[in-house]
Amino acid sequence: MQAAMDDGQLTSEELVTWYIDRIQRYDIDTLNAVMELNPQALEIARQLDAERATGNVRGAMHGIPVLLKDNIATGDGMHTTAGAYALKDWQPDRDAFMVQQLRDAGAVILGKANLSEWANWMDPCMPDGFSTLGGQTRNPYGPFTTYGSSSGSAVAAAANLAAVTVGTETQGSIILPAQVNSVVGLKTSMGLVSRDHVVPLLEWQ
Repeated sequence: MQAAMDDGQLTSEELVTWYIDRIQRYDIDTLNAVMELNPQALEIARQLDAERATGNVRGAMHGIPVLLKDNIATGDGMHTTAGAYALKDWQPDRDAFMVQQLRDAGAVILGKANLSEWANWMDPCMPDGFSTLGGQTRNPYGPFTTYGSSSGSAVAAAANLAAVTVGTETQGSIILPAQVNSVVGLKTSMGLVSRDHVVPLLEWQ
């Protein structure tokens, strides 16, 4: 993607438009991997295209659309709910540290991905990939589990709903959904990436 944009064969605006169209066609009321789209995504993409036109490319993430698990705060007017009705109206006043790093690198925050509510383990009877606000995330390959809690992030990657998706993990929440949805999941070492402004499953991790 980056090479195509460097060569003038593709713009970030075109890429974001393509992913939004794909989400509207294949995700809504079907996979339920995406909770909310960023209404500013296209404008941000245009701004990044304008930067590129002047020769300013911030790096490998410049103009690349990214979906965030919906327990990762953004201060841009989107909601951060952890899938829970209790947080349905929460619009954080600032970005999580990792989100600010992504923005600084030129990423386009495309929207928020569904998850197992509260990052899982709140109810022994709750199915993986279910949240009160997002409904049941579905495996794109068939009637199989999505695992969790980063269910929407893994399903969105598998269904090509974004170039990059971001999840969080306490115990298996990235690697298990990645496994059953046939995508690569990378879990960083604990403490390597700040968890500032991320709704946690456990206070101590």
